[in-house]
Amino acid sequence: MSIYLQYFALKREPFSIVPDPGFLYPSIYHRQAVAHLKYGLDREGGFILLTGEVGTGKTTLTRTMIKRIPPHVRVAYILNSKLNTTDVLASICDELHIQLPADVELSITKKCIDALNQDLLAAHAEGKKTLIVIEEAQNLTPEVLETLRLLSNLETSTQKLLHILLVGQPELLEILAQKELRQLNQLVVSRFHLSPLDKEDLSNYINHRLHKAGAKRAIFEPASIAVLFRLTGGVPRLINLVCHQALVAAYASGHKTVSAKLVRQAAAEILSDRQTAGNKKIWLIVAAVLIVGAGLVAATVKFKDQLPVLTETSGAPVAQLEPVKPIKIVEPAAVEVDGVKGSGVEATPQPIEPTAVIDAQPTAIANPFTGLLATWGIDSAEVYSEEELSSVADIQQLRMEKISAVNLQFIEKVNRPGIVWLLAENGYLKTYVISGLDAATVTLQNSQGAVAMDGESFTQNWNGVYLYLWKPPLGYSAPLAVSANSTNSLQVNPPVIDWLQRQLQAINPDSERVISGGRYTPAIAQQVLVFQREQGLAADGILGRETLMRLNHLGGEAIPQLLGTD
Repeated sequence: MSIYLQYFALKREPFSIVPDPGFLYPSIYHRQAVAHLKYGLDREGGFILLTGEVGTGKTTLTRTMIKRIPPHVRVAYILNSKLNTTDVLASICDELHIQLPADVELSITKKCIDALNQDLLAAHAEGKKTLIVIEEAQNLTPEVLETLRLLSNLETSTQKLLHILLVGQPELLEILAQKELRQLNQLVVSRFHLSPLDKEDLSNYINHRLHKAGAKRAIFEPASIAVLFRLTGGVPRLINLVCHQALVAAYASGHKTVSAKLVRQAAAEILSDRQTAGNKKIWLIVAAVLIVGAGLVAATVKFKDQLPVLTETSGAPVAQLEPVKPIKIVEPAAVEVDGVKGSGVEATPQPIEPTAVIDAQPTAIANPFTGLLATWGIDSAEVYSEEELSSVADIQQLRMEKISAVNLQFIEKVNRPGIVWLLAENGYLKTYVISGLDAATVTLQNSQGAVAMDGESFTQNWNGVYLYLWKPPLGYSAPLAVSANSTNSLQVNPPVIDWLQRQLQAINPDSERVISGGRYTPAIAQQVLVFQREQGLAADGILGRETLMRLNHLGGEAIPQLLGTD
């Protein structure tokens, strides 16, 4: 371990530029990208595109996805994109462990395609999917891209056999937009462009990496964050380079924290080449302006006698030059629907104005999915999609519910922490975790900390979607009801019936225990009906989600709630 890591009590390098999935910061863009990649993989086949500027974290995100990919998906990961057609095919076969025939009369290309087709058919018969991932795909030649398109046509009578993920820089989009590649472009089933980090995410990104490296405290001063964003533009690779250099400089100078000054000094060393190039451009522009200015002066002198002359006694006013006003560039509004960002019609959203900041960083939630799990006392690894959240919830014997077109009264009735999406000033939907409710305010948490918002402002900016977790009794799978046809068709579920009896007695000690043999009998249904009427629930005698949640709460179980009192 290096001395500077010991100095800051770190267990590993926090700002390495190695694409380590363990350090991936789940910004909103990364979560959206994972959702797009999973969507593309769930389709029957075709191309998936992941693009982004240099250093935005494409490779880290790709390796994270591969690390978490289901066991039934085989992956061929091609790092070197500067290969000819034959080498690409041979690399794919090698990654998939496909043995090529020894027949010398066939070309390598023919051998690879035939062997790959047979292997894909065999894998499909076993219920397996195959994914080819190609990094730096902007370097692929048109011939290789056309070969990949032909490979994507390998299919059965009902389903394609291959998924191909192309990861590259923005030039890849321009390449695929060419007329000769329009067929391939039409086969793209999902595409996402990964943007740099937002300014509000930068502090959380730095603290996230420091925490993963073992830090127990904040090391970068708040003033250094704004400077760092201005110098790096939010590009993760540049952030890592500058932060690493700044930590080394802080250690060398005996500082326990990184100041804005140290960040500037580190950036001057790391980004000197970029700045030098920029300075050269500036001097070229200045030189051009001076040359043009000199030409104008010469022309003015040459034709001086031909121009009207204003003397001091002529009384003519002398024009005064006004200072040039800066031009404000307004970018078109962006719209984000269900977590997908794209350009759209300019919107004029109502700004979200929290009434008070409750807590700054201690309760900040970088990832709403893990934040929601934390309200249940579950310390989970990073979760990047609703599918993963549902899976983790199932393991923890919880259920995930996502309801649309509801109001604040519905959230009060559910009385469980959940995730909401609110329209922000920039036109995007921002994700928050609701952690509390009272008569006047809604308590929200996101990457900036916890804030309190009045109910009216919340309702105006909320899209009406609520995602929450609840805890069913062990063994519960579907609502229990009494059939009107015959007592022989009574539903049998001893664990749930026993739990129900215990909860009813815990709520009302005078409640009689019904002997039912583990069946949901009319007598038990009548007890449930009485309970529903007392609690203001839909009185139908059916043991469903709302009734179970109410029983859970009143029965004394440790359940996270939004309302302080009930």
